[in-house]
Amino acid sequence: MTQASPTVDLDDPRTLIEFSVLLANGRLAGRKFASREDAEAWADPAQGDQVVEYNLVCECAV
Repeated sequence: MTQASPTVDLDDPRTLIEFSVLLANGRLAGRKFASREDAEAWADPAQGDQVVEYNLVCECAV
């Protein structure tokens, strides 16, 4: 099941979501991804990697 990416409203900082991978060692991967799908393709769940979404503008939990 895939999720549609939310529409980005540049006037609403809550919509400025970034995607990365939380590695099994507790650190974020040294890159961000254009979409959740890209992050999922790069992550290795067998090693404990998790895709995460975050917002650096307002530090909103997603």
